[in-house]
Amino acid sequence: MEPIVNIQKILIANRGEIACRVIETCRKIGIKSVAVYSDADVAARHVRLADEAVHIGPASASESYLQSSRIIDAAKQTGADAIHPGYGFLSENPDFANACKENGIRFIGPSAESMKAMALKGAAKALMIEANVPVVPGYHGDDQSLETLTLEAERIGYPVLLKAVAGGGGKGMRRVDNSKDIAAAIDSARREGENSFGNGQLLVEKLIERPRHIEIQVFGDSHGNAVHLWERDCSLQRRHQKVVEEAPAPNMPENVRKAMGGAAVRAAQAIQYAGAGTIEFIVDGSKELSEDSFYFMEMNTRLQVEHPVTECITGTDLVEWQIRVADGQHLPKSQPEIDAQVSGHAFEVRLYAEDPYNDFMPAIGSVKKFKHPVSTSSMRIDTGIETGDAISIHYDPMVAKLISYGADRQQALMAMKSLLEQTSLIGLTSNRDFLKALISHEDFGRGDVHTGFIADNSEQLLTSPAVTSLEFGFAALATHLNRPTSHLTDDPWCGGDAFRLNMSGGYTERFEDGDGVEVACYISASANEITVTALDECHSFTVLSHSLDTLEVRHSGKRLLLTTAVETDTVTVVTPDKTITLKRHSMNAADDQATEGPGNLMAPMPGKILEVLVSNGDAVEAGQPLLVMEAMKMEQTLSAPRSGTIAGLNLKAGDQVGDGSLLLEVHEQSE
Repeated sequence: MEPIVNIQKILIANRGEIACRVIETCRKIGIKSVAVYSDADVAARHVRLADEAVHIGPASASESYLQSSRIIDAAKQTGADAIHPGYGFLSENPDFANACKENGIRFIGPSAESMKAMALKGAAKALMIEANVPVVPGYHGDDQSLETLTLEAERIGYPVLLKAVAGGGGKGMRRVDNSKDIAAAIDSARREGENSFGNGQLLVEKLIERPRHIEIQVFGDSHGNAVHLWERDCSLQRRHQKVVEEAPAPNMPENVRKAMGGAAVRAAQAIQYAGAGTIEFIVDGSKELSEDSFYFMEMNTRLQVEHPVTECITGTDLVEWQIRVADGQHLPKSQPEIDAQVSGHAFEVRLYAEDPYNDFMPAIGSVKKFKHPVSTSSMRIDTGIETGDAISIHYDPMVAKLISYGADRQQALMAMKSLLEQTSLIGLTSNRDFLKALISHEDFGRGDVHTGFIADNSEQLLTSPAVTSLEFGFAALATHLNRPTSHLTDDPWCGGDAFRLNMSGGYTERFEDGDGVEVACYISASANEITVTALDECHSFTVLSHSLDTLEVRHSGKRLLLTTAVETDTVTVVTPDKTITLKRHSMNAADDQATEGPGNLMAPMPGKILEVLVSNGDAVEAGQPLLVMEAMKMEQTLSAPRSGTIAGLNLKAGDQVGDGSLLLEVHEQSE
């Protein structure tokens, strides 16, 4: 490849795993890196990895990572030749790209003009029609009155999808199935678009049932060249946000791949695109894929979160390509060279600090332990988080991207299952178990996926499994081995447990599961094994090795490797398939129950009240919307936990509320 001559130092205007990812490539090709950080990220991994780091403001993104002037100043201060925006934050902000240009700093991304062309979905759709790229039937006009949007929805035919024209990541997007719901959906989508992107304009599209989300990675340079690097299937989503991505797409006919790739390249050429971009298509998954079954959805004018799966199958470093294009070079490879090099299959899953069994509620707090295998040719971990770091309310709660690669889809899938089994997050609830169940689903194994897959299989995927007798046994065993006086012996003078002259010593530990059920576990130890009785079942364990957080045992002839964390109030055990966190017997259970009573509406996480829909004294029905709050930039409607009368409401729009705070009470009519 050509030497890089114009870029010697890059400032990364981002944080977390993508900042670490860019720094990795900078190191590989001999370019110095500069990190920026907020008050919340003083000791973050990307700060530690970079050659230099500059503080840019308070924890809130609006006062730090979204402050373009501070980032430009940091680049000048450190002598950076270029700025890599990563994804999110300022990555698709044309004003920021222009500011870089005006200050003599190269922006590692497309031109501001290209961004503007694709920023508004309505205008982008018109451009695509001109470029002979298929689009979904819909309305993207300037008349945004409720009457016009309602009439257009009727013309297109329900169900329809409302989209904020400047939106992304599922924000400002609403499904509407009938005319009676359209007004409320328009109001909500418009408000979310204004709050998230400063633009409440909407477009209306025909909703395609059982859709697949297939996107094409494109790349252009400043010399007029454009190529595609094959497709990614991102159909497994929740709330329009991607959960699992893979490349190539399963069950993709070669003629359809060529048609989609050609359409994507035409889209990039239509706006003289230079840099990494993604053309997202919605595909009719109700029938076999064909050349007339895909439609342009939007273009992301940046590097995608899921770019590693493309890197795996094409053998490319897309960040390096970005840097070389920004340096003024030609694309490193032609389309025939790319096509000839593609091999194998890759998956990516997004490990989040969130609770899949509680409506995917984000988890905020300290990461007490994050364990994962080292990267190999078949496994890769992209992360900005390490043990001891914190997940903050101010940023996305993604912990890591786990990537697997294999010679074919089955091998890549087996590698991903192994990677998940070897990964554990302790201290915060995570979606690891959900991801394992998701990729183990029979239909997913066949590649039979669509964007409604998770919702359609919610009972199987999103029901919290009960804690088994054996799992209570694991918790008791970990607790026993964590006792300062614990010994594998019958000798009463050496052990710290109670004993009788005619039998081995034993004692009881009590645990409480997530449903509030308390279980007593009787533990006794001999010279060779530890026995735990829980839920009327007896389990004998032979301890092969144990440390502060790792336990290797033999049970019923099988060797098991567990990750454990025993604390004063809780014990966590991570098995290959399941994460079990139990309360150790608490004397304050009654007090806790008094706070979280059946009629009390609690804040599910920290956030801001957007709308108060009721007043004190109002009679409400169970499930009736009471409040609308915003958390992690997403709206959430909080409903009545039961029928009754509103009391104790002292909130107004704009109020900030803490996690678990009492918002209001719903008194029974007789109270």
